[in-house]
Amino acid sequence: MAKFATVADREAVEAEMPYDRRDLPASIYQMLGRTRERFPNRPAISFQLLSDPRSKAVTLSWNDLHERVTETANLFRTLGIGPTDVVAYLLPNAIETPVVLLAGATAGIVNPINPLLDPEQIAAILRETGAKVLVTLKPFPKSDVAHKAAQAVALAPNVKTVLEVDLRHYLSGLKRLAIPFVRPKQTVQNHAKYLDFEAAASGQRHNRLTFDEGGPDRVAAFFHTGGTTGMPKVAQHKQSGMIYNGWLGAEMLFTEQDVLMCPLPMFHVFAAYPVLMSCVASGAQLIMPTPAGYRGEGVFDNFWKLIERWQATFLISVPTAISALMQRPVNADVSSLKTAISGSAPLPIELYNRFKAATGVGIAEGYGLTEATCLVSCNPMDGLKKVGSVGIPLPYSHVRILRKTPEGFHECATDEIGEICVASPGVFEGSTYTETDKNRDLFAEGRFLRTGDLGRLDVDGYLWITGRAKDLIIRGGHNIDPAVIEDALLSHPKVAFAGAIGQPDAFAGELPCAYVELVAGAEVSSDELLAHAAEHIPERAAVPKHVEVLAELPKTAVGKIFKPDLRKLAIRRVLDAALVQAGIPAAVGEVVDDKRRGLVARLERRGKIDEKAAADCLGKFTCAWEWA
Repeated sequence: MAKFATVADREAVEAEMPYDRRDLPASIYQMLGRTRERFPNRPAISFQLLSDPRSKAVTLSWNDLHERVTETANLFRTLGIGPTDVVAYLLPNAIETPVVLLAGATAGIVNPINPLLDPEQIAAILRETGAKVLVTLKPFPKSDVAHKAAQAVALAPNVKTVLEVDLRHYLSGLKRLAIPFVRPKQTVQNHAKYLDFEAAASGQRHNRLTFDEGGPDRVAAFFHTGGTTGMPKVAQHKQSGMIYNGWLGAEMLFTEQDVLMCPLPMFHVFAAYPVLMSCVASGAQLIMPTPAGYRGEGVFDNFWKLIERWQATFLISVPTAISALMQRPVNADVSSLKTAISGSAPLPIELYNRFKAATGVGIAEGYGLTEATCLVSCNPMDGLKKVGSVGIPLPYSHVRILRKTPEGFHECATDEIGEICVASPGVFEGSTYTETDKNRDLFAEGRFLRTGDLGRLDVDGYLWITGRAKDLIIRGGHNIDPAVIEDALLSHPKVAFAGAIGQPDAFAGELPCAYVELVAGAEVSSDELLAHAAEHIPERAAVPKHVEVLAELPKTAVGKIFKPDLRKLAIRRVLDAALVQAGIPAAVGEVVDDKRRGLVARLERRGKIDEKAAADCLGKFTCAWEWA
């Protein structure tokens, strides 16, 4: 492995040769083949359906994994998947999930889809990508994935075949025997042909591909972006970008001796690229505990014992999961851990300190995004970890901090905040999204991807993210960084999570407000939190006008606080209060995400309405509204 502790180390790696002159595999399948040749019998991927550290687990060696990917890729070809055709999967974590990801990218274009989405959104993605084949679950107790898939396929006539994965084989004893009697009945009918995934794949040749996968670099994956409302955009990834993530992991982070505990979903780029591709390139072992990962029943309570069971050397996590873990005692031997790697959202310093005190290991924050085929920067494993930063841009990732002006893009000075823009082997210049219109104005100077994230580079070359451009709270033309409010609230010992947004205001356009989730068992009033915020926020304009405690903050599948849902709460609260004050018998029935207009409040009449008075009342706000 190359040394990666300082900016000078990164520059030394780049100075060795241009990236395209390195001995890189031409495809994902070739990358897998190289590792299989080096470590045929070493463990590659392990999965356990239940969170009990003594429960049954299944492990594939690199030879096993190569065979499973080979037969699955051959199956996809028999189902009409060529280099430009799409195979989608709607799956929780299981052995089959990375198999389908790797095989789908080998036979054609793979399209992972978040099972937490609504059936209509899943169908919209299937139609947008033109998927011919969908791999999903067979009906299984306590899971609605199969039902959602059937509903979505009914709305996506392009899907011709559905392959069903049965989780029953991961159980043993009475639990396995009971599944046929408790399996939910599939009640939704659609046009697709249904096949058993295991039976269909095992009938294919497993020792070589039945087709020639040669040819130039090509798009091999479609990943949707966004949270859990609205129609997500679809980013396209080339094989070279996926391989770049794997090369970085093998070159900078992991060896075949490492074990990566990854309870993150395999439909997200964090798990698919920095984790899975790094394992494929390095030979490290990937551990997936339960189909739902961190969301799985008992996972947090058993977590440290799972680390001990698998002798994990790296923990892959996100701040919300780390916070939940810190509410439980470290009740097992975790001395095998070298480092935790955190991404997806900023990590509070207090949380870093608590984790290090409890486990004895530090957390290395990294940064990546779907649009860049993920990896951009990381705090060095063996160098200075600047807590709060996302580390040093990785080799061959060129990061610039730019500010757009009428004359063009302006390069920001050291520590000056601007938009983070990236050029790297993972950036598909000019064609990040499948929809051409969404690529307009997405690149600075034609090649630097505009991430939409605000940040700065410090004097040592470390990257700091200061917020999302779209998350800025704009109070009367004054920009407020929500992180300032969130950091202040998180410094309160009873606050576990905080999300700050701009609530509508008739005079200032927006005013800052915040929603918090408390640590388990804690109690604190909104007034006390408001006072704490006022004391710890240096800028008077940034002090929130409203702080509300929720039982649980809305979060995405990878643990990010999902701010669109918080904005919906704020819109409903503010508009309802304005209507009451104006004496208008109406209320917000729902706030919907309109693809063209953004968040729109739909009002319900509760009596005779003076239309002009209602329009005058609501016209003072910038948020869109309409009568239901």
